[in-house]
This record gives sequence, structure tokens and C-alpha cells, in this order.
Amino acid sequence: MTVFTKVVLSGSTNGRPIKVAAVATPGTLIHTAVAGTVSIDEVWLYACNTDVVARLVTVEFGGVTDPDDLIEIEVPSQSGLYTLTPGMPLQNGLVVGAFAAVANVITIVGFVNRIS
Repeated sequence: MTVFTKVVLSGSTNGRPIKVAAVATPGTLIHTAVAGTVSIDEVWLYACNTDVVARLVTVEFGGVTDPDDLIEIEVPSQSGLYTLTPGMPLQNGLVVGAFAAVANVITIVGFVNRIS
């Protein structure tokens, strides 16, 4: 039987937003996926841009190779929550990081559905 467990992002403290301080690779740690290949982490990420202009955010999804592992998204200014990754699967201890065009104006929140 498949079991879904909601998990806090490992880069977060108690589920709080993660401030993106990095402006280049390696990005700010967002989440480290479950070890091994038996389970899968379904990663849901949302960004909030507190700046007065739109900002580019780069999500390093399991690696830092351009363009294979990078997702670039322009997050509108003062946008509320903006979807970055809509339930993308990751496993085997791979890491999700993020960096932005400017430090400390983007925060990331989200959760993981751990499927085992």
C-alpha cells in the first residue's frame, strides 16, 4: 500500500519561510530529498517576492548543471505566493537549492509529500 506523508522542507525551521540569501550557485538550501530510491519526495515550492520589481529566481533541482537541473522563474513584485515547483518528484538524497538576482528579497515556502 502506498503511503503519503506531508513533510516540512528540510531547509526550513518548523515550516517557516526560507529566505534566499544566495545570488549564485550553490543556492540557499531548500530541501534534501529522501535517501535511496524506494521512496519519492514530491516537492511543492512557492516564492514570495517582497521587492518592488520582479526578480529572477533559479531553483537548482537535484543538481547545478545548466540547463538540465535549473529552473528559472521570474517572480512578480509583491506577488503573494508564486508557484515554483508543482509537485516535482525527487529522491536519492538529491538537493534542492535556490538563488535569486538580489539577496534577501525572495522567500520560499512549501512542503513535501513523501511517497513510500
